[in-house]
Amino acid sequence: MDTTIMKIVKLDNKGRGITYLNKKICFVNNALEGEEVILKNIKEYSKYYEADVSEYVKKSIKRVKSKCIYYDICGGCNLMHINLNSQENYKKNKLNEVLKKYADIEVKNKFINNNSELFYRNKVTLKINNYEWGYYSYMTHDFIKVDKCLIINNCINDLIDKKELFNIKSGEVIIRSNRDQELLVIFNIDEKYDVNIKDIPDNIRGIIVNDKCIYGDDYFYDYIGDYKFKLSYNSFFQVNNYMAANIFDILNNNLKGNTLLDLYCGVGTLGISLKKKFKSIYGIEKIENAILNARENADMNGLREYHYYVGDTTKVLKNINVSFDCVIVDPPRSGLSEETLKQVIKINPKQLAYISCDPITLARDLKKLVKYYDIKKINGLDMFPNTYHVETVCILERK
Repeated sequence: MDTTIMKIVKLDNKGRGITYLNKKICFVNNALEGEEVILKNIKEYSKYYEADVSEYVKKSIKRVKSKCIYYDICGGCNLMHINLNSQENYKKNKLNEVLKKYADIEVKNKFINNNSELFYRNKVTLKINNYEWGYYSYMTHDFIKVDKCLIINNCINDLIDKKELFNIKSGEVIIRSNRDQELLVIFNIDEKYDVNIKDIPDNIRGIIVNDKCIYGDDYFYDYIGDYKFKLSYNSFFQVNNYMAANIFDILNNNLKGNTLLDLYCGVGTLGISLKKKFKSIYGIEKIENAILNARENADMNGLREYHYYVGDTTKVLKNINVSFDCVIVDPPRSGLSEETLKQVIKINPKQLAYISCDPITLARDLKKLVKYYDIKKINGLDMFPNTYHVETVCILERK
């Protein structure tokens, strides 16, 4: 066994330690900057290595004992071995470094911390294996039975404890919760099912199996700040309500005008939060249920004039002949498609708000946008404590 001591020089974008082995970079799981370790399970690829830690010769003062009994085998969280302040500093520095490296952008605005490092997620997706619920281990299909997850709302954990009520052998279950601790339970399965409706807990608002509602409703209502939203089982909604309210505040403090275009609008949350700032709001979303929710949410929250469209962003935009003062984009992790980016530039709004869950694709898109826009504000947000993910809100103004 090789007992060579390796020093971790920094962390990468996924929270892994970095050292160098045979003149190639080596990514080390569960290792912190400054630690000295002995490696095991070394895997060599053409340009890099991956490894685990066999022994910690020297530990970092930032290291803490993980609160989760599944942490070393689950892989759903990446930073639970780091104290919360150090996690937030890592994310702030990560955002700064990525934007500087890939877009030559300096970040000088504040980083917004979370109010809780645990039990903050209102949604979880679990695998079902031989009647047990859990996760796949990181980058594998090795099933890990989980009785309690420390980053999801406790009302969801309570349901995991009652999984035998559903009597489902294999597949996937998605559980969503709201402020009132009501639940939507969504199963995607390939087998016959036998749900005991008589024993369903009172807080379950609906059960959906393979896109068919078999109990209750296929929607519920939730809140972000003072706003109330109808949310269908398959509509996008921010998983952390507290941090979503912070996004609302950033947008309201920086955007204004007559007409607003909300791309990837989901159930309409961002546009609706700006109802006092804009006279007319347009939204585009590819999921039909989400647009139906958005229209109802607009009425429920008192929007005066709104227009919501179902479809692919690039196709719908070609049929909207409106001059927009502001455009909000909240794309998936892959960022804006090249065609959508071109269309946003063609629309030429006075202001542009870009909400991103991936700094690398944000940097890629900003590198093109800064030819036409000045960056007025970049806020990082710790939307997902104990993971390496960082949310970013960027406000741009036309040159």
